[in-house]
Amino acid sequence: MGQGSKRAQSNHSVVDSAKRYEVAEALELIKGQKQTKFNESVDVAIKLGVDAKKSDQMVRGVVMLPHGTGKNIKVLVFAKGEKENEAKEAGADFVGSDDLVEKIKGGWLDFDKAIATPDMMGSVGQIARILGPRGLMPNPKVGTVTTDVAKAVAEQKAGRVEFRVEKAGIIHAPIGRMSFSAEQLKENFIALLEQILKLKPATAKGIYLQRIAVSSTMGAGLRLDASRAQAQVARG
Repeated sequence: MGQGSKRAQSNHSVVDSAKRYEVAEALELIKGQKQTKFNESVDVAIKLGVDAKKSDQMVRGVVMLPHGTGKNIKVLVFAKGEKENEAKEAGADFVGSDDLVEKIKGGWLDFDKAIATPDMMGSVGQIARILGPRGLMPNPKVGTVTTDVAKAVAEQKAGRVEFRVEKAGIIHAPIGRMSFSAEQLKENFIALLEQILKLKPATAKGIYLQRIAVSSTMGAGLRLDASRAQAQVARG
């Protein structure tokens, strides 16, 4: 048995698959799992009681995690002139206009987030089929099509997380890294859940928060007690 298999077996042995954990307990267990040599991401999967095929039940938004994501985000900005300079000064990793559009057409995608000024969207539209499926298409609804490029770049670098419900009614989002303390992970998780609760569609029927699971990249997943997690958010 290889080291990876031994580690996975050990991690799964401390998890009770039938139990619904409280947030703090689950994150302590995640932290206690045997880790790989790299700083794994800690992620949550939240199943919502919505029909994502209906436009009035689409849950989509952004949250600023209080402790960031722990990931070095590579930000690309489509802009010209003065806005191009603003983006560079704000710390954007790649800034350009039609030159970047052509580069992406050629298959280059070495960035994590894309921001665009409104005047660039005509050009960016040419690569919507490339960016869209990868979640990289700038969108005014989540603040990535904006004239305030400096603010947008700063937010992306600081731990801004975009989320949207998938067809199966599930939201996947990162809440940090294994190097974070359990308390930092908890505070990030609460911030995310609070935002998702605020976005509950008026037309959604039945239980909104149905299932929640948390896991590290290579670790075992733990199911949370969704009702207790919701109550924790309500208590503040």
